[in-house]
Amino acid sequence: MRRLHPVVIALALCAIIFPYIPLISVAVFSVNDTRYGLIWRGFTLKWYHLLIHDQAILQYTWNTMVLAVVSTVIATVLGTLLAVGMDRFPWTRKINTFLDVTLYIPVVIPDIIMAAALVVAYSLLRSVSDIFRPGLLDMILSHITFELAFVALVVRGRLVSLGKDVEEAGRDLFGSSFYLFRRVTLPLLMPAIIAGAMLAFTLSLDDFIISFFTAGPASTTLPLYIYGAVRRGVTPEIHALSTLMMLTTIVLVIGSERLTRRKAGL
Repeated sequence: MRRLHPVVIALALCAIIFPYIPLISVAVFSVNDTRYGLIWRGFTLKWYHLLIHDQAILQYTWNTMVLAVVSTVIATVLGTLLAVGMDRFPWTRKINTFLDVTLYIPVVIPDIIMAAALVVAYSLLRSVSDIFRPGLLDMILSHITFELAFVALVVRGRLVSLGKDVEEAGRDLFGSSFYLFRRVTLPLLMPAIIAGAMLAFTLSLDDFIISFFTAGPASTTLPLYIYGAVRRGVTPEIHALSTLMMLTTIVLVIGSERLTRRKAGL
């Protein structure tokens, strides 16, 4: 077996380590016993203690979790149904191509364009009903809009890999459509559904641009708070909050991977 050149190995390690240097730096400064400057003054957890006793931060955390959980649940259900409908219904080639393009648009379109389009859409909807004012409801609907596409793509990829042989065998045994979906298709899709849900939750948890355009005065989330706080100056509390959000994301990714493997029997 041919060994890689040391230069190639060094470049590969740098490419892997480099993206994590800022994250590690934030985590280190979150436990540094100094409010200003970059000099190490000793280890402390007081910034985390101040953070968890800040009522405003707790309210922003609650808004963030409500937004992420509600939008993820709805987007997962709708995205799964959309994927099943697109893959299992005998669409014509032109309609299938149109659906594929439509599904990919929320994924590839820049967030700033999506946010601006949502602002225009909500402005038109407010002429019909006052419920579409900037706030948590608009944010939930906005997050569902882009999360749905990610869930549908993940679930549809699983459907394509499964094929239709198992379902056709079930129909040969006189299984109804609902029974086959509940007892055959849904269990086989569960790893992809969980992965899509975790992806949607992570995207919602970290989203800033769309939330910034659709938020109201009482619906500030943690990314919006961090943005406003950083403009006034980076403090150790911001480092601590960023570290906690980073750790939450890492735990969700690892948990999703392990749960997906367990469901898939790997």
